[in-house]
Amino acid sequence: MSTNDCLFCKIVRGEIPCRKVYEDDEVLAFHDINPVAPVHFMLVPKLHLSTLDDAGEEHSALLGKMLLLAPRLAKEQGLENGFRTVINTGKGGGQEIFHLHIHVIGGGNIPPMVRRD
Repeated sequence: MSTNDCLFCKIVRGEIPCRKVYEDDEVLAFHDINPVAPVHFMLVPKLHLSTLDDAGEEHSALLGKMLLLAPRLAKEQGLENGFRTVINTGKGGGQEIFHLHIHVIGGGNIPPMVRRD
Protein backbone atom coordinates (compact mmCIF):
# COMPACT_ATOMS: atom_id res chain seq x y z
CA MET A 1 0.00 0.00 0.00
CA SER A 2 1.33 3.42 -0.86
CA THR A 3 1.26 6.33 1.56
CA ASN A 4 -1.27 7.94 -0.80
CA ASP A 5 -3.77 5.18 0.06
CA CYS A 6 -2.92 4.78 3.76
CA LEU A 7 -5.74 5.95 6.06
CA PHE A 8 -3.37 7.11 8.81
CA CYS A 9 -1.10 8.92 6.32
CA LYS A 10 -4.19 10.80 5.12
CA ILE A 11 -4.98 11.74 8.74
CA VAL A 12 -1.36 12.83 9.31
CA ARG A 13 -1.53 15.02 6.17
CA GLY A 14 -4.82 16.58 7.34
CA GLU A 15 -6.85 15.12 4.45
CA ILE A 16 -9.11 13.29 6.91
CA PRO A 17 -10.10 15.08 10.13
CA CYS A 18 -9.38 13.62 13.55
CA ARG A 19 -9.81 14.56 17.19
CA LYS A 20 -6.20 15.33 18.07
CA VAL A 21 -4.74 14.50 21.43
CA TYR A 22 -1.17 15.54 20.57
CA GLU A 23 0.99 16.51 17.61
CA ASP A 24 4.62 17.34 16.97
CA ASP A 25 6.97 16.97 13.99
CA GLU A 26 7.21 13.18 14.33
CA VAL A 27 4.07 11.91 16.05
CA LEU A 28 0.31 12.40 15.94
CA ALA A 29 -2.07 11.12 18.61
CA PHE A 30 -5.82 11.10 18.05
CA HIS A 31 -8.98 9.54 19.45
CA ASP A 32 -10.11 6.24 17.94
CA ILE A 33 -13.36 6.59 15.97
CA ASN A 34 -14.56 3.23 17.36
CA PRO A 35 -13.41 3.34 20.99
CA VAL A 36 -13.44 0.15 23.05
CA ALA A 37 -13.20 2.08 26.34
CA PRO A 38 -14.02 5.56 27.70
CA VAL A 39 -10.50 6.65 26.69
CA HIS A 40 -9.07 5.18 23.49
CA PHE A 41 -6.55 7.05 21.40
CA MET A 42 -3.74 6.10 19.08
CA LEU A 43 -0.18 7.27 18.67
CA VAL A 44 1.07 7.10 15.10
CA PRO A 45 4.42 8.07 13.66
CA LYS A 46 4.15 10.59 10.85
CA LEU A 47 6.70 8.46 9.02
CA HIS A 48 4.90 5.60 7.30
CA LEU A 49 5.94 2.24 8.75
CA SER A 50 3.47 -0.50 7.86
CA THR A 51 4.07 -2.63 10.96
CA LEU A 52 6.32 -2.89 13.98
CA ASP A 53 8.08 -5.61 11.99
CA ASP A 54 9.22 -2.91 9.54
CA ALA A 55 10.94 -0.83 12.22
CA GLY A 56 14.72 -0.98 12.42
CA GLU A 57 17.52 0.40 14.56
CA GLU A 58 17.14 3.72 12.75
CA HIS A 59 13.64 4.04 14.29
CA SER A 60 14.75 3.50 17.91
CA ALA A 61 14.42 7.14 18.96
CA LEU A 62 10.99 7.47 17.34
CA LEU A 63 9.67 4.29 18.98
CA GLY A 64 11.08 5.34 22.33
CA LYS A 65 9.49 8.75 22.01
CA MET A 66 6.10 7.18 21.28
CA LEU A 67 6.31 4.84 24.26
CA LEU A 68 7.32 7.68 26.57
CA LEU A 69 4.48 9.85 25.28
CA ALA A 70 1.87 7.18 26.03
CA PRO A 71 1.81 7.58 29.85
CA ARG A 72 1.99 11.37 29.69
CA LEU A 73 -0.93 11.59 27.25
CA ALA A 74 -2.88 8.91 29.15
CA LYS A 75 -2.66 11.01 32.32
CA GLU A 76 -3.68 14.13 30.38
CA GLN A 77 -6.76 12.18 29.22
CA GLY A 78 -7.64 11.37 32.86
CA LEU A 79 -6.20 7.87 33.15
CA GLU A 80 -4.68 8.19 36.61
CA ASN A 81 -5.12 4.52 37.60
CA GLY A 82 -3.41 2.93 34.61
CA PHE A 83 -4.04 2.11 30.99
CA ARG A 84 -3.36 -0.53 28.36
CA THR A 85 -1.11 -0.15 25.34
CA VAL A 86 -1.61 -2.40 22.34
CA ILE A 87 0.43 -2.74 19.15
CA ASN A 88 -1.12 -5.18 16.70
CA THR A 89 1.50 -6.40 14.24
CA GLY A 90 0.54 -8.02 10.94
CA LYS A 91 -2.63 -9.82 9.95
CA GLY A 92 -1.91 -12.64 12.40
CA GLY A 93 -1.60 -10.07 15.20
CA GLY A 94 -4.95 -8.48 14.40
CA GLN A 95 -3.62 -5.41 12.61
CA GLU A 96 -6.30 -3.82 10.42
CA ILE A 97 -4.66 -0.58 9.30
CA PHE A 98 -1.14 -1.10 8.02
CA HIS A 99 0.51 1.98 9.48
CA LEU A 100 2.24 1.34 12.80
CA HIS A 101 0.16 2.61 15.71
CA ILE A 102 -0.05 2.23 19.46
CA HIS A 103 -3.51 2.03 21.01
CA VAL A 104 -3.80 3.61 24.48
CA ILE A 105 -6.93 2.34 26.21
CA GLY A 106 -8.36 2.94 29.68
CA GLY A 107 -11.17 3.98 31.96
CA GLY A 108 -14.09 1.84 33.01
CA ASN A 109 -13.69 -1.91 33.36
CA ILE A 110 -11.00 -3.10 31.00
CA PRO A 111 -11.24 -6.88 30.59
CA PRO A 112 -8.10 -9.02 30.80
CA MET A 113 -6.12 -9.27 27.57
CA VAL A 114 -6.14 -13.06 27.69
CA ARG A 115 -8.93 -15.14 29.16
CA ARG A 116 -7.80 -17.43 31.91
CA ASP A 117 -10.37 -20.20 32.35
